[in-house]
Amino acid sequence: MDHLKKLIELAKIDFERCKTQTELDNAKSKYIGKTGPLTEAMRGLSKLSNEEKPKVGAFINEIKQSIEALLNNRKDVIQKVAMLSQLENEYIDVTLPGLKHSEGSLHPISLTMHRIENIFHSIGFDLATGPEIEDDYHNFTALNIPEAHPARAMHDTFYIDKNHVLRTHTSPVQVRYMKDNQPPLKVISPGRVYRVDSDATHSPMFHQVEGLWVDKSVNFANLKGVVQDFLQKFFEDKNLTIRFRPSFFPFTEPSAEIDMSWNGGWLEIGGCGMIHPEVLNQVNINTEEFQGFAFGLGVERLTMLKYHIDDLRPFFTNDLRFLKQFGGQ
Repeated sequence: MDHLKKLIELAKIDFERCKTQTELDNAKSKYIGKTGPLTEAMRGLSKLSNEEKPKVGAFINEIKQSIEALLNNRKDVIQKVAMLSQLENEYIDVTLPGLKHSEGSLHPISLTMHRIENIFHSIGFDLATGPEIEDDYHNFTALNIPEAHPARAMHDTFYIDKNHVLRTHTSPVQVRYMKDNQPPLKVISPGRVYRVDSDATHSPMFHQVEGLWVDKSVNFANLKGVVQDFLQKFFEDKNLTIRFRPSFFPFTEPSAEIDMSWNGGWLEIGGCGMIHPEVLNQVNINTEEFQGFAFGLGVERLTMLKYHIDDLRPFFTNDLRFLKQFGGQ
């Protein structure tokens, strides 16, 4: 019996050494497990007389209950320590500012495209889009570009096959629009275009916005007014002026380069002209009754000037250090 009493002190010492629940479970089996001394003592009751069995059985139960009480007390201590450790590791200082969530923003080219579309929409222009893989007819023939024109050469144009190319301008969109709609027409066609070219100021893929106005009495004065009004609104400069320099494009006659006043001088910004009668004939518009003008501007060029960017390549590198500068625009 004395050796059973000693189990209480031994269990207390062993339990207090336990730091984790696993260690405590192992210590528990040592005393009240299937092979523990108390279990063995209970099995030995069968060898005792009927008079001794109740007394010894009650004594064994008292010892077991004392050990279980020690076990539960230690279990509570271990759980509290584990809880405090978890709280310390997961501690959140509610007085700190919240974590900043990263927010995306539009690409500077997209910002410029939206700005262009909104300005032209405000002066009555519709917007049209079309396929980026074009057939020879819409990209060249319908625009009065002859077979021998340099623009048709493979060193300047990406050919998909003999009769299809990556469009070199958005003018084919205007051809399709004029086929499907009757004048008067006012439309812009922004989008991606492709040419075999690549350096600090050129990319094989870039963006253009082209516009046209077809009506009974539109003229060069209207053309100059529309382009100058757009540029003044785009750059937010009412004093900005433009000038036309004679040039040549197969799809316009007469044709001109557009220069705008910039930093005390003149800067080329695009091309324009009165729509060539042959182009109007291709889309069945009566040239005796209607005439029109067309213009084209480079979106990357406008973006670089608007945001003071001196290299075209960052537009296509996905460098967040560059792109984050345009958040909130």
